[in-house]
Amino acid sequence: MTAFTPAPGQASHGLLVDDDELYLRTLQRSLARKGLETVTASDTASALLLARQQPPAYALIDLKLGTESGLALIQPLRALREDMRILLVTGYASIATAVEAIKLGADDYLPKPATVPMILRALGEEDDGPADDGDMEPPDAMTPISRLQWEHIQQAMHETGGNVSAAARLLGMHRRSLQRKLAKRPSPERDPSR
Repeated sequence: MTAFTPAPGQASHGLLVDDDELYLRTLQRSLARKGLETVTASDTASALLLARQQPPAYALIDLKLGTESGLALIQPLRALREDMRILLVTGYASIATAVEAIKLGADDYLPKPATVPMILRALGEEDDGPADDGDMEPPDAMTPISRLQWEHIQQAMHETGGNVSAAARLLGMHRRSLQRKLAKRPSPERDPSR
């Protein structure tokens, strides 16, 4: 694998920003196996604090960070380091969001969960090594239907300001059915240490 080449005098490390702690840890370990060092943050304030201490060569940012938007990080990160590769990752893919992210200065827009091979391609890396079972998923794996359904429900909840009854109407389902689905959050990744 060709190492990510930083600008002269700059460190070659990345910033991973996601509010899903398990996904964040799994992704960090997978990238470390490919020789990419990263620091992690779960909210915009922590991400900016880490980036100001040592501007990263690249940043992988989740669109939804709890009640915050990852879009808010793009311009401040770009201001810290012009040559930073900024990748927005989301399970709520839409053309409007992709266009907005690119307009704000993101270099790429990836569906979540983004696999290590996808991330390496977006960073301009070559993955010459053998396939590693720890790379989260095979590169051609699709997002599980339970995860897509969960993300669709979360999008409806966001659009209705958290009102379960309104979200149920928007989704065309009974309120109790929606409440049961909300109680069963799917896991985006299995923890390999278990």
